[in-house]
Amino acid sequence: MARKQHHVSETPATALLRQHGVAFTEHAYEYLEHGGAEHSAEVLGLDPFTVVKTLVMQDQDARPLIVLMHGNRKVSTKNLARQIGAKSVEPCKPEVANRHSGYLVGGTSPFGTRRQMPVYIEQGILDLPRIALNGGRRGYLIQLDPQVCVQLLGARPVQCAIDL
Repeated sequence: MARKQHHVSETPATALLRQHGVAFTEHAYEYLEHGGAEHSAEVLGLDPFTVVKTLVMQDQDARPLIVLMHGNRKVSTKNLARQIGAKSVEPCKPEVANRHSGYLVGGTSPFGTRRQMPVYIEQGILDLPRIALNGGRRGYLIQLDPQVCVQLLGARPVQCAIDL
């Protein structure tokens, strides 16, 4: 089942992956404002559980962090805070998230961010053979081995997923 590959220009995320010799596939799709991971999964024929959202959040001291979460789950901020030793965690406002990551919300990749941030990954993601996550642009996912998130980002496993 060959899918026509659209060439997408390099992003800081794909540049970093290529620099480290990481194998990944590119998948461009029609971006839908507020469509989220569910939309991209549907358009690309992927299981939303394997499409990973990159969420920029902050702790009680406004220190930013990234959470990688299944596309069809949401983050229990209480559970996350407890596991990372924070008093509280909340999503960053879009303009703050954009400033920390260097990407626009809806096109945030955990790779090649403007600012180094701790990365937390939902435990179940690491059990998957391949995941799709944002490649650094709206309407652009890349598929790769989830272990790359641990190897390149030092992502630490957490268990904070709750059903949507």
